[in-house]
Amino acid sequence: MLSMFNADSALWILFSTSFLSSTLLPGGSEAVLLATLHLNEHAIWLVIVVATIGNTLGGITNYILGFLLPDKTSSEKQSHRALGWIKKHGYWTLLLSWLPIIGDPLCLAAGWLRMRFWICLVMILTGKAARYSILTLIVNKIL
Repeated sequence: MLSMFNADSALWILFSTSFLSSTLLPGGSEAVLLATLHLNEHAIWLVIVVATIGNTLGGITNYILGFLLPDKTSSEKQSHRALGWIKKHGYWTLLLSWLPIIGDPLCLAAGWLRMRFWICLVMILTGKAARYSILTLIVNKIL
């Protein structure tokens, strides 16, 4: 398996892993990010962009899945604790969409609540870009 991971395939594997780990499927893209950085074959900004795009598209996939769920009345949506929390704190909660366990359901809930797509996209993208940027800074001992 490691023989498949080289400079030519690293970015595709990083993108795929980032996408899948941001859907409701389990997985972690951090190890692949670190391995890609360790290859030292690609610009750091490119590695961050590829991981961010893959992870953001996974979050948007969850948003769309939530949007496709049957709509409920506003009072029924309020009765769910997690949904009440996202409703109370609004779009800002999507900055936490990168968090393990709760990040995926936050994107799903945003779709189910019919929150505005473009604002959700910006918040999800911002949170995930910050995550990968900070992780890369830490790994490169810049921070």
